[in-house]
Amino acid sequence: MIAQRLRVASYAVCLRDGRLLLARWVSPDGSRRHWTLPGGGVEHAEDPFDAVVREVAEETGYQAQVEQLLGVNSRTRHVEWGDRGAAELHMLAVFYRARIIGGELRPETGGTTDLAQWMPMTQVAAVERSVVVDIGLELHRRTPPTGHVEPVQVTRLLRH
Repeated sequence: MIAQRLRVASYAVCLRDGRLLLARWVSPDGSRRHWTLPGGGVEHAEDPFDAVVREVAEETGYQAQVEQLLGVNSRTRHVEWGDRGAAELHMLAVFYRARIIGGELRPETGGTTDLAQWMPMTQVAAVERSVVVDIGLELHRRTPPTGHVEPVQVTRLLRH
């Protein structure tokens, strides 16, 4: 039987002057990189609201203020973890619209990202990015009252 794992994460969609705040994720072995929204795993007993504020600070140096819950996305995929074996990973992602209220842009040190930057929206579609960027932007664009993008719409957004 394949192990089942749940990962809960919070992400911030921060837009300013036609630019999106992104962080560049780096694989543990350093061989892969892609852009993602600032955010990440919710720690045990941590509220997703608090987690997104913490993650923005860790990954970008900024202090963020949550403005609105945009929605929740749920997806699964098969993962191979080398010596830890395989698992069916269920990813539950909570997306918030946030604005920057302080701090200074800087890269994360000792974490899973190595660079943070404001990327012009006109360039986002052309860069290697996580699917969370597309989902977050779709939720931001549509702000569905249910906080949910229908599975058929999310499927067309999935890139990796």
